[in-house]
Amino acid sequence: MPRLSDVLDTTDFSLAELCAARIDGELVPVLDHWVAVDAPDVPAVRARALGGGPDGPAIAGWSAAWVHGATPIPPAIAEFCVPHGARVARSRDPRRLVREVTIAAADLTIAGGCRCTSLERTAFDLLRDPELDVERLAPVLAELIGRDAALPARLRARFAPERRVPHRRLALVRLNELGRLTGLRS
Repeated sequence: MPRLSDVLDTTDFSLAELCAARIDGELVPVLDHWVAVDAPDVPAVRARALGGGPDGPAIAGWSAAWVHGATPIPPAIAEFCVPHGARVARSRDPRRLVREVTIAAADLTIAGGCRCTSLERTAFDLLRDPELDVERLAPVLAELIGRDAALPARLRARFAPERRVPHRRLALVRLNELGRLTGLRS
Protein backbone atom coordinates (compact mmCIF):
# COMPACT_ATOMS: atom_id res chain seq x y z
CA MET A 1 0.00 0.00 0.00
CA PRO A 2 1.47 3.39 -0.95
CA ARG A 3 2.37 5.76 1.83
CA LEU A 4 0.60 9.12 2.01
CA SER A 5 2.54 12.32 1.69
CA ASP A 6 3.85 13.86 4.92
CA VAL A 7 2.08 17.12 4.00
CA LEU A 8 -1.62 17.01 3.13
CA ASP A 9 -4.33 19.49 2.19
CA THR A 10 -7.97 19.49 1.11
CA THR A 11 -7.06 18.07 -2.30
CA ASP A 12 -6.02 14.88 -0.49
CA PHE A 13 -8.87 14.58 2.02
CA SER A 14 -11.95 16.59 2.97
CA LEU A 15 -11.57 19.23 5.66
CA ALA A 16 -13.70 17.10 7.99
CA GLU A 17 -11.36 14.11 7.54
CA LEU A 18 -8.28 16.28 8.11
CA CYS A 19 -9.81 17.78 11.26
CA ALA A 20 -10.74 14.32 12.53
CA ALA A 21 -7.16 13.15 11.97
CA ARG A 22 -5.94 16.21 13.88
CA ILE A 23 -8.27 15.40 16.78
CA ASP A 24 -7.00 11.82 16.71
CA GLY A 25 -3.45 13.16 17.02
CA GLU A 26 -2.34 12.01 13.57
CA LEU A 27 -1.93 15.44 11.92
CA VAL A 28 -0.75 18.90 12.92
CA PRO A 29 -2.19 21.93 11.09
CA VAL A 30 0.27 24.42 9.56
CA LEU A 31 -1.60 27.25 7.84
CA ASP A 32 -3.83 25.44 5.31
CA HIS A 33 -1.73 22.27 5.20
CA TRP A 34 -1.62 19.31 7.56
CA VAL A 35 1.60 17.55 8.57
CA ALA A 36 1.72 13.95 9.77
CA VAL A 37 2.96 13.74 13.36
CA ASP A 38 5.42 11.02 12.35
CA ALA A 39 6.83 13.05 9.45
CA PRO A 40 10.54 13.75 9.71
CA ASP A 41 11.20 17.22 11.12
CA VAL A 42 13.36 18.39 8.22
CA PRO A 43 13.46 21.55 6.08
CA ALA A 44 11.83 19.82 3.09
CA VAL A 45 8.68 18.92 5.05
CA ARG A 46 8.53 22.31 6.76
CA ALA A 47 8.84 24.15 3.43
CA ARG A 48 6.09 22.08 1.80
CA ALA A 49 3.85 22.77 4.82
CA LEU A 50 4.10 26.50 4.13
CA GLY A 51 2.98 25.97 0.56
CA GLY A 52 5.93 27.36 -1.33
CA GLY A 53 6.81 26.17 -4.80
CA PRO A 54 9.76 25.96 -7.19
CA ASP A 55 8.64 28.91 -9.33
CA GLY A 56 6.61 31.06 -6.95
CA PRO A 57 7.63 33.38 -4.16
CA ALA A 58 10.48 32.26 -1.89
CA ILE A 59 9.87 31.52 1.78
CA ALA A 60 11.52 34.33 3.76
CA GLY A 61 11.98 35.95 7.17
CA TRP A 62 10.69 34.17 10.27
CA SER A 63 9.12 31.50 8.04
CA ALA A 64 12.51 30.72 6.51
CA ALA A 65 14.00 30.54 10.02
CA TRP A 66 11.37 27.90 10.85
CA VAL A 67 12.14 25.99 7.64
CA HIS A 68 15.87 26.00 8.55
CA GLY A 69 14.98 24.61 12.01
CA ALA A 70 15.99 27.70 13.98
CA THR A 71 12.62 27.96 15.70
CA PRO A 72 10.35 25.06 16.72
CA ILE A 73 7.01 26.79 16.20
CA PRO A 74 5.54 27.28 12.72
CA PRO A 75 4.77 30.89 11.82
CA ALA A 76 1.22 32.19 12.19
CA ILE A 77 1.79 34.28 9.05
CA ALA A 78 3.88 32.79 6.25
CA GLU A 79 6.38 35.29 4.84
CA PHE A 80 7.48 35.12 1.22
CA CYS A 81 9.59 37.35 -1.00
CA VAL A 82 9.90 38.03 -4.70
CA PRO A 83 12.48 40.08 -6.60
CA HIS A 84 11.55 43.74 -7.22
CA GLY A 85 9.44 44.01 -10.33
CA ALA A 86 8.34 40.37 -10.30
CA ARG A 87 4.83 39.90 -11.55
CA VAL A 88 3.01 37.88 -8.93
CA ALA A 89 -0.59 37.97 -7.88
CA ARG A 90 -1.11 39.58 -4.49
CA SER A 91 -2.24 37.13 -1.85
CA ARG A 92 -5.65 37.83 -0.41
CA ASP A 93 -4.94 35.39 2.39
CA PRO A 94 -4.07 37.36 5.57
CA ARG A 95 -1.91 34.40 6.65
CA ARG A 96 0.48 35.02 3.74
CA LEU A 97 2.68 38.07 3.36
CA VAL A 98 4.59 38.62 0.11
CA ARG A 99 7.25 41.35 -0.04
CA GLU A 100 9.23 42.66 -2.99
CA VAL A 101 12.95 42.68 -2.16
CA THR A 102 16.33 42.98 -3.80
CA ILE A 103 17.60 39.43 -3.81
CA ALA A 104 20.28 37.53 -5.69
CA ALA A 105 19.94 33.96 -6.93
CA ALA A 106 22.75 33.01 -4.50
CA ASP A 107 20.47 34.06 -1.63
CA LEU A 108 17.99 31.31 -2.46
CA THR A 109 17.99 27.60 -1.80
CA ILE A 110 15.56 24.78 -2.50
CA ALA A 111 13.94 22.81 0.33
CA GLY A 112 11.34 20.19 -0.46
CA GLY A 113 10.90 21.58 -3.96
CA CYS A 114 10.19 25.06 -2.56
CA ARG A 115 12.31 28.17 -2.91
CA CYS A 116 13.54 29.51 0.42
CA THR A 117 16.02 32.17 1.45
CA SER A 118 19.43 30.74 2.37
CA LEU A 119 20.65 30.53 5.95
CA GLU A 120 22.76 33.67 5.40
CA ARG A 121 19.97 35.66 3.75
CA THR A 122 17.50 34.60 6.46
CA ALA A 123 19.84 35.85 9.21
CA PHE A 124 20.51 39.04 7.17
CA ASP A 125 16.77 39.75 6.93
CA LEU A 126 15.99 38.97 10.57
CA LEU A 127 18.83 41.15 11.86
CA ARG A 128 17.41 44.13 9.93
CA ASP A 129 13.75 43.71 10.89
CA PRO A 130 12.87 46.52 13.36
CA GLU A 131 9.52 44.90 14.18
CA LEU A 132 11.11 41.82 15.74
CA ASP A 133 11.68 41.78 19.49
CA VAL A 134 15.37 41.31 20.33
CA GLU A 135 14.66 38.79 23.11
CA ARG A 136 12.61 36.63 20.74
CA LEU A 137 15.12 37.09 17.93
CA ALA A 138 18.35 36.27 19.81
CA PRO A 139 17.90 32.48 20.19
CA VAL A 140 16.77 32.14 16.57
CA LEU A 141 19.80 34.05 15.28
CA ALA A 142 22.09 32.11 17.62
CA GLU A 143 20.69 28.88 16.17
CA LEU A 144 21.22 30.07 12.58
CA ILE A 145 24.75 31.26 13.33
CA GLY A 146 25.49 28.07 15.27
CA ARG A 147 24.90 26.08 12.06
CA ASP A 148 27.64 27.96 10.19
CA ALA A 149 30.69 29.26 12.08
CA ALA A 150 31.64 31.62 9.22
CA LEU A 151 28.19 33.23 9.07
CA PRO A 152 28.93 36.20 11.40
CA ALA A 153 31.89 37.30 9.24
CA ARG A 154 29.83 37.03 6.04
CA LEU A 155 27.01 39.00 7.65
CA ARG A 156 29.41 41.76 8.72
CA ALA A 157 30.69 41.94 5.14
CA ARG A 158 27.12 42.39 3.92
CA PHE A 159 26.77 45.33 6.31
CA ALA A 160 30.04 47.00 5.25
CA PRO A 161 29.93 50.83 5.42
CA GLU A 162 30.22 51.25 1.66
CA ARG A 163 27.02 49.29 1.07
CA ARG A 164 23.59 50.89 1.36
CA VAL A 165 21.46 48.53 3.41
CA PRO A 166 18.20 49.48 5.16
CA HIS A 167 18.46 49.16 8.96
CA ARG A 168 22.20 48.49 8.73
CA ARG A 169 23.01 50.12 12.08
CA LEU A 170 20.28 48.15 13.89
CA ALA A 171 21.57 44.91 12.38
CA LEU A 172 25.16 45.58 13.44
CA VAL A 173 24.09 46.42 17.00
CA ARG A 174 22.11 43.18 17.15
CA LEU A 175 24.97 41.16 15.67
CA ASN A 176 27.46 42.64 18.18
CA GLU A 177 25.07 42.02 21.08
CA LEU A 178 24.49 38.45 19.96
CA GLY A 179 28.27 37.90 19.77
CA ARG A 180 28.68 39.29 23.27
CA LEU A 181 25.89 37.15 24.72
CA THR A 182 26.86 33.89 23.03
CA GLY A 183 30.63 34.30 22.75
CA LEU A 184 30.46 33.94 18.96
CA ARG A 185 33.39 35.50 17.14
CA SER A 186 33.39 36.88 13.64
